[in-house]
Amino acid sequence: MAHDALGQPGADPFTERTPRVVAARRLTRRADREKAGRFLAEGTNAVSEALSRAGGEPGFVHELFATERAAAQYPDLVARARELGVPVSPVTDRAATALAETVTPQGVVAVCSLVDRPLETVLASASGLVAVLDGVSDPGNAGTVIRVADAAGAAAVVLAGTSVDPHNGKCVRASAGSLFHLPLARSRDTASVLAACRESGFQILAAHGYAAADLTEVDLSVPTVWVFGNEAHGLGDEVLAAADLGVRIPIYGRAESLNLATAAAVCLYGSAMAARHAPPGVDPARVTDSGRGPVA
Repeated sequence: MAHDALGQPGADPFTERTPRVVAARRLTRRADREKAGRFLAEGTNAVSEALSRAGGEPGFVHELFATERAAAQYPDLVARARELGVPVSPVTDRAATALAETVTPQGVVAVCSLVDRPLETVLASASGLVAVLDGVSDPGNAGTVIRVADAAGAAAVVLAGTSVDPHNGKCVRASAGSLFHLPLARSRDTASVLAACRESGFQILAAHGYAAADLTEVDLSVPTVWVFGNEAHGLGDEVLAAADLGVRIPIYGRAESLNLATAAAVCLYGSAMAARHAPPGVDPARVTDSGRGPVA
């Protein structure tokens, strides 16, 4: 029985009209997420990673909604939530559908605190590699880049300018749990973000399809911030001017270009592998462009 699986015999499951479900449903809207300081993590992968984060950050997960079927199918998630002191609320299938943004919901949704932190806090502990998204509008792309940055061992991700809210449901799902792993910051002022990155000792490379510098010509072994722009319009002139160098990915075949997420993967992994294979004695403060001296 659902109530047995949830450990709440006799409790009636919440419906789509229950106030707590109605309040959680509002978190699918950005304005309500900002106001409440909370967002929804849907599905077993996201919920599992959210609970893992809650293990080291008490209070990060505020509530777990689960259907009878989900509680029976994923008992470890329910048990882990209870172990962490997270309220577990039984919901009907219709309530779960109301909370979900997927076509075939898995029946588990967690209410979590927003993951972003102040830029200065994130950069204070960041080293090696950082990804900055400037004006990236597609949540699927943003989530995928967060996932790639996590896989490449990046220290942080910053969403700058008019970039999409990383707590958007599609972004959360596209990140495949990585949203809960990486330090993340948001700022409307891209120029200030890049200035802060430079003050923190990073070289700033702007991914730009028409740049003169080739990815294979740039020293990627030093601490680097990669800046990626809007899917349709790329990076603006002001951002390109603020970067130390614009860098293009060489196209060896007949494809006109690479999409944002693929380009980000190439660039971030280029830096990650260069840093791990740098010869002993490389000065991480030395920022050069193909041996032509320090980048201004």
